[in-house]
Amino acid sequence: MGFKGLGYFLITLCFFINNATAQRIETNFNNNWHFILKDDAAFSSEHFDDSTWEMLNVPHDWSFEKGVRDGGDQGQGGGYHDGGIGWYRKYFDVKKESLSKITYINFDGVYMNSEVWINGNYIAKRPYGYISFRYDISKYLKEGQNTIAVRIDNSLEPSARWYHPCGIYAPVSLIEVNPTHFKPNTIFIKTPSIQKEKGLVSIDVEINGDIKDLEYEVKLVSADGSVLSNYNQKLKSFKPSIELEVKSPKLWSPETPNLYKAVTKILDGKKVIDEKITTFGFRTIEWETDTGFWLNGENIKLKGVCEHWEGGPVGGAWTKPMLRWKLELLKDMGINAIRPSHNPTPPMFYDICDEIGLLVMDEIFDGWHKKAPQDYGKQAFDEWWQADVKEWITRDRNHPSIFVWSLGNETHSDVAPELVAFGKSLDPTRLFTSGAGNPEDMDIQGVNGGSETKSFIDKQKENELEKPFISTEAPHTWQTRGYYRTQTWWRDNELPGTYELPNLTDKEIFFYEGINPKDWKNRKQRFNSSYDNATVRVSARKYWEVMRDNPWHSGHFRWTGFDYYGEAGLVHGGLPFNLFMGGALDVSGFKKDLYYFYQSQWTEKPMIHMLPHWTHPRMKKGTVIPVWVYSNVDEVELFLNGTSLGKDKPGTVWNEMQCEWMVPYEAGKLEAVGYIDGKEVNRTSFSTAQEPSKLKTSIQKLNAEDGFTSSYIITSESLDENRNFYPYGENKVYYNILGDVKKISMENGNPIDPTSRTKSDFRALFFGKTRLFLRALPKAKKASVITASILGDKALYTSNKITIDAQQIDVFGNSNVSSLETRYTTNGENPETHGKLYEGPFQIGDGTTVKAIVLENGKKVLTMEERFGKNEGLFWGDEHSADMWIGRGVNISAEEGILEGNAKPSREARRFKGTGFVDFKNGEGAITWYQENDGEGGDYSIRFRYMHNNEGQLHPMKLYVNDEYIRTLEFKPTGGWEKEWKFVPTIITLKSGANSIKLETTGESGPFVDELFID
Repeated sequence: MGFKGLGYFLITLCFFINNATAQRIETNFNNNWHFILKDDAAFSSEHFDDSTWEMLNVPHDWSFEKGVRDGGDQGQGGGYHDGGIGWYRKYFDVKKESLSKITYINFDGVYMNSEVWINGNYIAKRPYGYISFRYDISKYLKEGQNTIAVRIDNSLEPSARWYHPCGIYAPVSLIEVNPTHFKPNTIFIKTPSIQKEKGLVSIDVEINGDIKDLEYEVKLVSADGSVLSNYNQKLKSFKPSIELEVKSPKLWSPETPNLYKAVTKILDGKKVIDEKITTFGFRTIEWETDTGFWLNGENIKLKGVCEHWEGGPVGGAWTKPMLRWKLELLKDMGINAIRPSHNPTPPMFYDICDEIGLLVMDEIFDGWHKKAPQDYGKQAFDEWWQADVKEWITRDRNHPSIFVWSLGNETHSDVAPELVAFGKSLDPTRLFTSGAGNPEDMDIQGVNGGSETKSFIDKQKENELEKPFISTEAPHTWQTRGYYRTQTWWRDNELPGTYELPNLTDKEIFFYEGINPKDWKNRKQRFNSSYDNATVRVSARKYWEVMRDNPWHSGHFRWTGFDYYGEAGLVHGGLPFNLFMGGALDVSGFKKDLYYFYQSQWTEKPMIHMLPHWTHPRMKKGTVIPVWVYSNVDEVELFLNGTSLGKDKPGTVWNEMQCEWMVPYEAGKLEAVGYIDGKEVNRTSFSTAQEPSKLKTSIQKLNAEDGFTSSYIITSESLDENRNFYPYGENKVYYNILGDVKKISMENGNPIDPTSRTKSDFRALFFGKTRLFLRALPKAKKASVITASILGDKALYTSNKITIDAQQIDVFGNSNVSSLETRYTTNGENPETHGKLYEGPFQIGDGTTVKAIVLENGKKVLTMEERFGKNEGLFWGDEHSADMWIGRGVNISAEEGILEGNAKPSREARRFKGTGFVDFKNGEGAITWYQENDGEGGDYSIRFRYMHNNEGQLHPMKLYVNDEYIRTLEFKPTGGWEKEWKFVPTIITLKSGANSIKLETTGESGPFVDELFID
């Protein structure tokens, strides 16, 4: 059974045309906005004194800038960030001649419920935070200064199941055209026939205004600017449709992203009335049930990742240079496809995918009804979905990178057939799918995490598929960069029907943690192993084998490419965790070991990567360590201190894809050498490091483009005195930023670091690395950064020697680097008044706080502090440290749930779990927990941990699952209000995927509620 897609397209570029003949003028509208995080109706006025407001450039994300807060509005799903209501105002000049034109204000992304005023006149509201939109503001403009005001309302939270930005998080532009012009989003380029000798190009447009005596011109242009075909005729219709021919078209693919341009013009003689340049490409798409996905006649596997817009170091405020950096990192890993999850992205995302060669499964919605308490599905879907789908498809349908439309994610509704039909009316050339939503109504069957199990795969093999299949969200595996465990870890205990994933050693050999297990809220509050042995259902290696070896399996989109903020309770147990660690890269863009696994399987350039590091000061000599090497060479040889430990070849079976040696530990140099045809092609090594004593600082420039200034990534790494990388580095790195740059964030990938990413002047190293992200200001000339750190083993276990490293580094331009002086104390005194001049390393005792200042030409530029002692830094335990959590089910703290009415967090009792419990204060309220069921839908045992001593009262509470009333539970007295906790058990039915579980009082208040257990 075959499914064929007829579309082979590309993108509409809003293009700068501002010369003597062209009449379309697009103005960058990103700079010089006034912003305030308050709400007042007066802010919409044309004349309002906003001189005290913050001045900034967009993209801007106020939630990210505010940072993580215990009790943050967005809850665990949003990484404990806030929402709120914010206003933006901007002034702009309009010339008299422009008043006879049509002027659009265009927003690429505003989250959410935005409202716009021009000169005090209300324009409109747009609820969806992940869609572009524009307004014709011509009639409200006047000669001279004009005012735009934008109100953004995120007061209803959580409005998503993951972190979302707040504010104008994407570019804004002002577009001025003649009354006769191409209507926005109406140019539609199709390639109905592609042959080796020629390709046909069909171009449909819609024109606004008077077309009498005007001409319509179209030119097709190659990447080098050569005109390949042209057309010029008198306009006879407002909707002209033409077909042109291109000889020997070069096909677009991830390997050869060949692009063409269509230049469309409306002419009055030689005068250009309007002109648009649209990028497109030639490519053929086919879907076959038995053989999967075909691109340009070649059967290929979709090697993809899912990616939230917010995955990375800027929150949601991506500039194009930063976004290109992110996408190119993923491309270099070997992916050929990406799924923006679970919403459209700003247009520049698709522009970059077209240019670098990434296939896009473009997705419009998470749910078609409420999934998060206050999401778009609840607030606006019914009224707005058609307008948003129309904007989405008409805006994006010319991109060759987009190969399939996805209408939703883990959702089900009778609206699905209507969504598909409406989508096809806008683009009949592509097929439609969803991430596990109404598969019966889709052209392509998309399945999320449920597609990871052995039972699911075996079932597909045994039964004839009815339509093409793709894993829209798989596999789900976790890795914390720099952290290792040899024992397999299952997120929700080992689920039935999964593939085997044996332990690497009989007993665990690594015993460090981010948090002492005694202080975990639940068993999820640990870091996750980088050996590809921490997962929900399957390892990354096994699922690549499954996808590769089953012809009907079109491919997968792993969850995820980058780590991202939010969903911190789902996988990692809630605060202090605020990150989701499912990515192949962390949020700072540092590559995890998993990145190199995919590179070894999906790229051809010879590569080699070894894990784990070779610095294990607390490990007994002779402990056998699994040493893995990911590589795509013929064979790899491992050496320890110059002695060969033998060769191994990368295999094709999942647990042989890595070269592997079991190596008794001894300090020294571990080195791997790769060979092709018996000749060395690459090598990599680790040397055992001593305590950290130096900072290695490097700078990466991301070039300016499309009106965005350059960005800079400053990377700091901990080295020992011999310049060996120290993999446990956790000392703070302080920054003093000088010159024409703005700090965007400091990020190290640590999921439990509470330091503000935007407001602090330091960020600690996380497993030896951290980064500072900067953006150049307009017309920037020079910038430099002073970095400094008090370096040493936090626990003083390997050494009590302390080093202070301070240096000034030019970012760009010549800053005339000055000499720096450092003064410090070790007795708690102020280093400004009692500081000793730092002249070299010094020794300290347990529990010492080192304070220091850095002076530049006698002026203090940095104030630093670092505490050292046996209980500082990483927790170092033994094989029994986490035994208390063995075999325990999933427990979710009540105080981490969504609380309504009188339900309030409290700590006024004893023996509660986690950070507290919920007290109803003798009133009425409700608690809602969110649970992701990664197994099959079915019956589950749950328990509520509670306490009260109201004799004779049962405090009946209604239980709801996914908003459906299940039953009323009774809570008998436990014998006290202080420490006598008991359980109420019951059975509920959970569906596969997202579930909500709610307890609600019924007029008789409620007991103390501590936790929900799912056994």
